[in-house]
This record gives sequence, structure tokens and C-alpha cells, in this order.
Amino acid sequence: MKATWEKIFEYASMPVHGTMSRKLRKGLTLQINDGKVFDSAVIFMGEFVRISEDGIDGKSTNTYYDWDGIKMISTQSQKE
Repeated sequence: MKATWEKIFEYASMPVHGTMSRKLRKGLTLQINDGKVFDSAVIFMGEFVRISEDGIDGKSTNTYYDWDGIKMISTQSQKE
């Protein structure tokens, strides 16, 4: 399933220039395994998946996922 999850993450994001990371597309939200809904996160895909986001309190939060632990990904955006 890893290849499928990678394609979904690629669809939902765009490359961050000069890095291996990808930023969620504007207006799109991402949810993994019925967990937190991310709306302005940066995704890093390697041996694991890292979702980074800046909080309103000035702190940066990183959430890590094992590829094998991902069972569901949901994306949401406005209809065009």
C-alpha cells in the first residue's frame, strides 16, 4: 500500500522548493486514520511519514506515521 499512499500524498500536496518536503495544496485538508485534520501542513515521506505544522501558539508540531500503520487517508477540498 505504500505506493498508493505516496500517490495520495503527492496529489494532495506540492513540492517545497529546495527540499524533499511537500506542502498541502491551498484549500485542501488531510486526515490520516480518522485522526487530526491537517490544513496547512508540510509532509515529508521517507522511511516514515512526518507531518509538520505551525501552531497558533508559535510552536511547531511534528506527527510521525509508520507506512504500515496508515489504514486510511481522507482529503477534502471545495468543489470547483
